[in-house]
Amino acid sequence: MGINLLEIFWIKTLTFTFNEVLFNIKSMSVFNLNEQNTNLDKKIVAGLERISQVFKILLWEKSKKLSLSPIQIQILIFINYHAKSQATVSYLAREFDVSKPTISDTIKTLEQKKYIHKIMDNVDARSYSIELTDLGKTIVSDTENFINPLTEIISKSTIDDKIVLWKNISGMISQLNKMKIITIQRTCYNCKYFSSQNNKSFCGLLQQELKDEDIRIDCGEFIQM
Repeated sequence: MGINLLEIFWIKTLTFTFNEVLFNIKSMSVFNLNEQNTNLDKKIVAGLERISQVFKILLWEKSKKLSLSPIQIQILIFINYHAKSQATVSYLAREFDVSKPTISDTIKTLEQKKYIHKIMDNVDARSYSIELTDLGKTIVSDTENFINPLTEIISKSTIDDKIVLWKNISGMISQLNKMKIITIQRTCYNCKYFSSQNNKSFCGLLQQELKDEDIRIDCGEFIQM
């Protein structure tokens, strides 16, 4: 049985509507230059995307010089500055949002290079934490400065500009965490010691009011609320 005129009409209508939706989505894209350059929100997002590329470039340049992968450098730096309880395969997989096998392979390589060694769990023989060797600490000293170009730029800003920037960054990170896009955040906003009243932030552990510049995104005393 052939297609009647009414069916043809609906097919054309749906096709036109679908194409129109695709066109509107494309035209609203942050990467559409016409849209981006006439919309401050999208211009800011495009700028953040450009800055994210800088982190990758700087880390990659450092990793090539030392024959290490970016994730290997990131793990060494993380372990150096965080608690032993956070230096496990499970925690590192959540921290860097990668699979456990990926972390296990990375740890195996770092162990072969003698940058880390494993500390076996006395209760569970299958579990272990990771500790840096002296050679591993040397690697951290040689690599953690990869971010210096950005630090130097920010250091030249006024204190007022820094506070505004930090307030926006810390708030954005908190919102991304609530959206479950950033999974692990040891920030004040998620901590059991944090409270807010009358638009004023307070830390119950330090027993002090927190100014915008006092808000942390990675606190050693953090306890999930």
